[in-house]
Amino acid sequence: MTRQTGPSSLLIACALGIEHLALRTGDRAGAGGPVTVLRTGMGPKAAERSVTRVLADPALEGAAVLATGFCAGLSPGMHPGDLVVAEETRDPRSTVPCVSTDRLVKELARAVPGRTVHTGPLTGSDHVVRGPERADLLATGAIAVDMESAATLLSAVRTGPRPVAAVRVVVDAPEHELVRIGTVRGGISAFRVLRSVLPAFFEWHRSLLLPRR
Repeated sequence: MTRQTGPSSLLIACALGIEHLALRTGDRAGAGGPVTVLRTGMGPKAAERSVTRVLADPALEGAAVLATGFCAGLSPGMHPGDLVVAEETRDPRSTVPCVSTDRLVKELARAVPGRTVHTGPLTGSDHVVRGPERADLLATGAIAVDMESAATLLSAVRTGPRPVAAVRVVVDAPEHELVRIGTVRGGISAFRVLRSVLPAFFEWHRSLLLPRR
């Protein structure tokens, strides 16, 4: 017997206005169901409040949740515009495993050919990470850091069982810190990449909706 399983809705959460603009102006064709793009505001507390509030809507029961936006790369050799697919998100409260990361990697390679895709743990912070702190976080096994993904996914799974994932675009890296001259170009590159990733998100979501035997 074949039956339909998986979440029918997709919630894409980002923090900043510039991230929301990139997603709002990207290609919205090909969605596998209703899609909500949520701007949570900056920081883990804002992400937790916004995601918890929105997922209280019965219409989003079981919805897949994907956290996205920009991040700081931790590994040497990362460049602005590189992509990070989280295998798990971490913060001091919990570690949340991500779902179907292999499918995301495959679809991102198709959506933004030529861009490097890194996979590994994505750690959370309550502040912008600078300087030597990068090395400390890298030593924990994390490959990138941002302020909202861990809080977003933890809040999502606390509201009920659902598939979750996190995809971030590197805008700041060990050899390419935002404070340096020339990083505006890196920011533009990251913005363009973020505009291009929606088809990959939709294909990931559609894969969750495939009939199971």
